[in-house]
Amino acid sequence: MNLSDKIYVAGHNGLVGNSIFKFLQNEGFINIITKSSKELDLRNKALVDEFFRIEKPQFVFLAAAKVGGIHANNTFPADFYYDNICIQNNVIHAAYVNKVEKLLFLGSSCIYPKNSPQPICESYLLNGYLEPTNEAYAIAKLAGIKMCQAYRQQYGCNFISVMPPNLYGPGDNYDLDNAHVLPALLRKFHEAKINNSETVTVWGSGTPKREFLFVEDMALACYFLMENYNSNAIINVGTGIDHTILQLAEIAKKVTGFTGQIILDANKPDGTPRKLLMVDKINALGWFAKMDLETGLSKTYEDFKTNYEYYISKKQFSSQGA
Repeated sequence: MNLSDKIYVAGHNGLVGNSIFKFLQNEGFINIITKSSKELDLRNKALVDEFFRIEKPQFVFLAAAKVGGIHANNTFPADFYYDNICIQNNVIHAAYVNKVEKLLFLGSSCIYPKNSPQPICESYLLNGYLEPTNEAYAIAKLAGIKMCQAYRQQYGCNFISVMPPNLYGPGDNYDLDNAHVLPALLRKFHEAKINNSETVTVWGSGTPKREFLFVEDMALACYFLMENYNSNAIINVGTGIDHTILQLAEIAKKVTGFTGQIILDANKPDGTPRKLLMVDKINALGWFAKMDLETGLSKTYEDFKTNYEYYISKKQFSSQGA
């Protein structure tokens, strides 16, 4: 991409989209297009078609999506399926019609089977049953992957699909009803500390293992892949390191300065037992994650403390995009 190329970041107000947007700005790109979900509802095909016809972006980062934690996915599966299918269908098809040079579709590690061998290689896709608690979201993301591959096969479109693990960082969503585990834990420990609570309850047994990637590393990976990767095959992005939920809670406790006790609620769902992505493929291309979990979590917590009133006032789905 040249610095003057027209680049559309779909979902620039979300966690990943905002990080990509800021990264491109810092790199000197001067023709970045953005639209909030209020300005452009990506679920509306007519509006998306008109936007692409007028703007004619050359490159597209498709980071817009409705995303949430176990509770949100269990409670609103139809919303997660419908909204994400509509967003993907409209943007990907409009990119084809308007001859976008390259599109990067942001997937998710939840597209892999629940009981995949660990670490999870890209070839494990569709080799087993999905995790039931986020099946609707996963199927929507799988449809996006297959759509990119189909448009490449039939029309020769340079559309690529990237699979990240759990993402975190400044600008995350801290709504306890819909947030992912890490921002939810940060908020719980912070509020327990300021309220002098003796305990913090963590969902599940604490034994599931998850991989966490700092959002600025993810933004750099997306830029790197837009510049260096042109394959039909999906590609994983991650750290290659995972932690149990209890270990994560202990790190969050340390970072926030909470001195009480962690209580595990085994009556709440665990989700997939383990999700660690194999990242040999992207490492071989020359990209490696830089941020360790405790340092990244400390940076995230500082942002949360600074903007606490703003974050707790937001009632939303956690979103990589919209």
